[in-house]
Parts: sequence; structure tokens; C-alpha cells
Amino acid sequence: MKWAAVIVAAGRGTRLGRPKQLLELAGLPMVGWSISTFAGMDEIAQIVVVTEVELMDEMRNLVARLAPGRGEVVAGGAIRQESAYAGLRAVRADCEGAFVHDGARPLVTVRDVRAGMAAVRPGRAALLATAVVDTIKQVNGDAHRVVATIDRRNLWAAETPQFARSLDLLHAHRRARRDSVTATDDAALLERVGVETIVIPSTTPNFKVTLPADVARAKSLLSQRLSHCHPEPACPERRRREG
Repeated sequence: MKWAAVIVAAGRGTRLGRPKQLLELAGLPMVGWSISTFAGMDEIAQIVVVTEVELMDEMRNLVARLAPGRGEVVAGGAIRQESAYAGLRAVRADCEGAFVHDGARPLVTVRDVRAGMAAVRPGRAALLATAVVDTIKQVNGDAHRVVATIDRRNLWAAETPQFARSLDLLHAHRRARRDSVTATDDAALLERVGVETIVIPSTTPNFKVTLPADVARAKSLLSQRLSHCHPEPACPERRRREG
């Protein structure tokens, strides 16, 4: 089936101290890495980038360069959930599947995206995630007093993309809006309306760039990825970065 990729890139980068969607990482704006990755996948028929109103012209130019004829840009909302909904509303009717991806996760790979796609069925969704390896403490608010140590054996840290049938995603978002429910990711909304949701383990780093240290780490990993991409004429990532 045809897929639509919705890339949420409408944040203001509060913790980083500046908007990060167009922050340069190893030769491409941060969100450009995800656009480039998805543009290289034939099964993705549409790429919708959701961004701040003041960045729409610059984002349109980037999308036209990296995904000519396949992308569009729409304005985001005040919070991530509103931005994801705006992107999903722009998905074409011929795209039966859709996934929502954070534009601040530039390291996502084609292999992991395809694994997530393969798991989707009517009434079943999927998300990339990583098993928790740290010991997790539950604390008592601002006092930071530990009230419990949580068994980590069944804990996974949610990532994106998060995949489902397009109609399931729209239904989940519309029900949340109707009921004034807010969640930090799309999978939580799908779970809420009874869509079975399964975890797909990420096989490579897929962290969200949030702090300055994340920027340095992402640059290093993306530069390594480019350096191992040979020969140059056959390397789509290098070609898109320089083209």
C-alpha cells in the first residue's frame, strides 16, 4: 500500500535555546535528513512537513530540493499533537498507511522504517522504540524523593516514526480532540481508541536532538554515515546533501 510520511518540525527548540528544524547537521538542515531518507523510499508517496508559519517558505524550498513532486508543507499548531493532526489532515486519500515522525530525529534509517510499516494491519499500529537499560526511579514531585523503583524489564522508550493505517490515526486524533485529551505521542492516542500497538526495536541510534550535546553527537554519527557511503555516485545521502 502507499504510505504518507508526516514529519513534525514545528517546535521552537526551547531546551536547545533556538529553533532546531533547520539547524545544520553534517551538510543538511536537521529535518532534511528525515526528508531525504523518506524520499528514497518508493513506497512513500507523500511527505508532509509540519512547521512554524514563519519557516514555511524556507521549508518549502528544502522539500522541493530533497523530495521534488512528493512533498508539501503545512502550518503547525501550538503543541505537537495539534501539529501531527494538521499533518494527518493533509494526507492524500490514496495513502492507506501513514506514520508520524519527529523532525528532530535525523538518524532514522530506511531499514527500521520498513520494519515498522510491515507490522501495520487494520486495527494494529507500531512504533520504533528502545528497551530501557537504566534503573528507573519514580519520584515525589519537586521534592525529588524516591517513592518507587520501577521494574525495567518490560519498559521501552518510545521513538518515532509511529505507524498505522491513515484512517486509524485520524480517528485517534479526532477522538482525542473531541474528549479534550492530550498525549505526548500518537501511539498513546491509538492505544486509547483500542488499536493494538506493538513495539519495533530500533536497530541504530534514533534519539531526539534536544540539548547541545545531542547536536554534537548527531553531527558525528551523520558524518560517519556519509564517510562510509561509497562510492560517491551511488550514495543517495551524499548526493542529496550536496545536490
